[in-house]
Amino acid sequence: MPKITINGKNMEVPAGTSIIQAAQTANIPIAHYCWHEGLSVAGACRMCMVEVEKNPKLQIACNTLVADGMIIHTDSEKVKDTVKWALDFHLINHPLDCPICDQAGECKLQDYYMTYGLYTPEMNQPKMKKSKVVSLGERVLLDQERCILCSRCVRFTSEVSKTHELGIFNRGDRSVIGTFENRPMDNNYSVNTVDICPVGALTSKDFRFKQRVWFLKDFDTVCNGCSTGCNVTVSYSQNGVFRVRPKYNKEINGHWMCDEGRDVYKHTNLEFRLEHVVERNDELGGASVKGKPLPLAIQEISRNLKNYISKNVDSVAVVLTAQYTVEELETFVEVFTKLHVKNFFYWRNNDEKFDSFDGLLLRGDKNPNTKGLLKIMDKFKLKGNFKDFEKSATSSPFKMTFVAGPENQGVYPDLEKSINSLKKGGDVVYLTSCANESFNTFKWQIPMKSFVEKSGTFINHQGIEQEIKPGLKISKNAITLTEFTHALREGLS
Repeated sequence: MPKITINGKNMEVPAGTSIIQAAQTANIPIAHYCWHEGLSVAGACRMCMVEVEKNPKLQIACNTLVADGMIIHTDSEKVKDTVKWALDFHLINHPLDCPICDQAGECKLQDYYMTYGLYTPEMNQPKMKKSKVVSLGERVLLDQERCILCSRCVRFTSEVSKTHELGIFNRGDRSVIGTFENRPMDNNYSVNTVDICPVGALTSKDFRFKQRVWFLKDFDTVCNGCSTGCNVTVSYSQNGVFRVRPKYNKEINGHWMCDEGRDVYKHTNLEFRLEHVVERNDELGGASVKGKPLPLAIQEISRNLKNYISKNVDSVAVVLTAQYTVEELETFVEVFTKLHVKNFFYWRNNDEKFDSFDGLLLRGDKNPNTKGLLKIMDKFKLKGNFKDFEKSATSSPFKMTFVAGPENQGVYPDLEKSINSLKKGGDVVYLTSCANESFNTFKWQIPMKSFVEKSGTFINHQGIEQEIKPGLKISKNAITLTEFTHALREGLS
């Protein structure tokens, strides 16, 4: 392994490591735009210049491999002056959009100008005007004036998504990023180009102008959109969650995530949430009544459950989805098995495409914890599926059914059909984080916490266990499935 020195710091790195990668491992910053660890090397921006002793010229750190005995300087006056001039060229035609640019607060042009710039510009020619607010596809907008032609987005569509919608067109200062004719950028990974854009040229239509980034706080968790279990960073403020972005994990999602996963934050916000206990009151003609305190509701549910079990334990059923944590599901199942309930049913979504995979990240299994649920069902020797529930409910209707319903209802295309089947479950106790008028036919609706509000473990399709932790509290009345189970057990005693 080559031994090198960077800014006086001695280190040993594997052969084949570039200078910028070596500096990154030592937490030594090197200015760069076009280089990205998940993409090929372009060497286009010329910002990552470093000084290597005994070499007459500065070298680009992204495409220069380390050699044994190499002594490197990233902070010499010669390097700083060169980076300043490179930055000046990048800013020649860049518009003064900072006050209205969504990238403000996360922009490397701003950051590098404050570090290497603070100079008086010497360009006396008018800036080149280009197209603004160009729609590249369903989710991404382009501002061609802000683009510095780092080519990250082009390389992403060529090397990662392999959809090849983007290219660099024209020459010289008229060069622009764009899509090929009749080929909009509508692939399932398009918003990754926004993540890797170092300036404000590419913006997400969903997040654009919704919030200034310095008002946002971040926490890391696991996406609950499918069984891949991508590691993500959730950005939120006091007004709710605003975006989800990928967090690097070499074993699971690398640097990327799918566009579907970016929408999982939406059902966590209050406008979609079930905020209070909802009870169907048969004395009022089946009208839904809100507002009963949660402890009183669970006490009443416990009394009813105790009554049904005492008469006929087979009249009680439990329906499970894989959108809850291992800990929640195990506690929930264990309590009912101790009550000698035998009717457990696994409600699986998206049956026709359940085992599909696009070759990158996106899977047909739209649940974060299918492996965890199957592991628990195997532990307690449970085998029922939703078709079994439909058959049993038709031949011998249940008196009471507990349903651990899906949090992300949008990935259950059979939701309405399944709701009609669940109506045969007698007094249905439907546990859900999201409101839905279709649920008003159930006896009880209990508000559950979303994945951003609780702790626990998801097991992804590879069998990798990943811990999630609560990042914020959105719903005041919601509880976890574990908390509901403990309260139910207390009511039974």
